[in-house]
Amino acid sequence: MTGPIRLYMTTSLDGFVAGPDDRPGQEMGRGGFRLFDWLDDRQGSGPSARIFAEAMATGALISGRRTFELAGRWGGDHHDGVPIHVLTHHVDPSDTPPGSARFYTDVVACAEEARAAAGGRAVMVHGAGAAQALLKAGLLDELELHVVPVLLGGGRRLFGAGEQVELELVRQLTDRDVLHLRYTVRR
Repeated sequence: MTGPIRLYMTTSLDGFVAGPDDRPGQEMGRGGFRLFDWLDDRQGSGPSARIFAEAMATGALISGRRTFELAGRWGGDHHDGVPIHVLTHHVDPSDTPPGSARFYTDVVACAEEARAAAGGRAVMVHGAGAAQALLKAGLLDELELHVVPVLLGGGRRLFGAGEQVELELVRQLTDRDVLHLRYTVRR
């Protein structure tokens, strides 16, 4: 049995996953770290703690290259030593990623190897670019969106122009300052 490939992404109500001017030193853009205030509740017993525990139980990670770099490559370990699969447009042979991280230019190979590495557990996806590539390839199974009641007014959007994709809401949890929504991708 294989687990789903599931996007975990926090977004503002107006659809931004980072504020304006996201770059090294300002990784979430101006005002973007506000999106993660809900993580203050991750040690409790409410819905946010449950969602966080589920995310940390994933068996592998797929990340976009930009997210990987802005996150400082997670020092080679995103969580619990799970393998990190990084989608990129180009691999520089002299660039050796840290820890278990590996670069992929082929989205199908990346997804296949991440599923195998996850050992039946879910595969976590981080990054708008990675999510879009997986969705376009028909490889993204679920979206776990954490919607925060703030309007960032600009920044990096989770989804831009593309094909219409039908989703089915399968879970909705509300916590103090966030709405957790899980959708499956209809195929």
